[in-house]
Amino acid sequence: MSDPSELLPILLALIAAGLSAGVIAGLLGVGGGIVLVPVLDLALPHAGVPVAWSMHVAVATSLASIVPTAISSSRAHHARGAVDWSLARAWAPGMALGALVGSQLAARAPAATLSAVFGCVALLAALKMLLPLDEWRLTDTTPRGLGGNALAALIAGVSSVMGIGGGTLSVPAMTLTGSTVHAAVGTAAFFGLLIAAPGTVGYLLAPAPTEFPYGTIGLVSLPALLFVTPCTMLTAPFGAKLAHRLPKRRLSQAFGIFLALVATRMLWRSIIPH
Repeated sequence: MSDPSELLPILLALIAAGLSAGVIAGLLGVGGGIVLVPVLDLALPHAGVPVAWSMHVAVATSLASIVPTAISSSRAHHARGAVDWSLARAWAPGMALGALVGSQLAARAPAATLSAVFGCVALLAALKMLLPLDEWRLTDTTPRGLGGNALAALIAGVSSVMGIGGGTLSVPAMTLTGSTVHAAVGTAAFFGLLIAAPGTVGYLLAPAPTEFPYGTIGLVSLPALLFVTPCTMLTAPFGAKLAHRLPKRRLSQAFGIFLALVATRMLWRSIIPH
């Protein structure tokens, strides 16, 4: 590990990322992982995580942090009547299975592959949210049953690989099938819990190199989690409150711009690894 004095900027960066991720989680229903993964990927090598594994640990730790954040964010959205509990129950089996399978696949994938998946999915989602397609629908009814669970499993599997709460995919999926953006964001906040809990179990049980620093269980860094999680929980309700004050189009644009920036960075990382 580096000189202890060099860790202060890293800790400050983790705290800032956690505070920002909480706001983003509540505002956009994305669980905050879209912020945390890039920051953790940059910070973890300075804390002793091998560079070849920093993306894996970033994804796993981010997903673990989403469990309490998703609880805080979804409760705030539920208080405003913005969680579609009928859809949440219908998609729950597919979400849980997809997240568990996704975490197992990600634990064995090269870091560049994880970065490429993260960047490509984030970029596609950004384009959907930035373009004036708010009224465009593939169907007026969100699929349930077997088809709905297949879609939920795909969303959860990719989200688990990316270390995010699912809103990056589930918000566009729901808005394309009849949901308003506010209802989609609120429901996606709860989907974050359905994805993060089983996905985290998968990462905790994943085989890991022996040279990981102290406090790493499986692929989850407990020290990073300790700094990030309280911050995300603190600011998630504020983000949820802000989401219900912003116009629908403004909310979509904010989501899209942020995703485009993150996608660019992660695609660059996949082409030129650390």
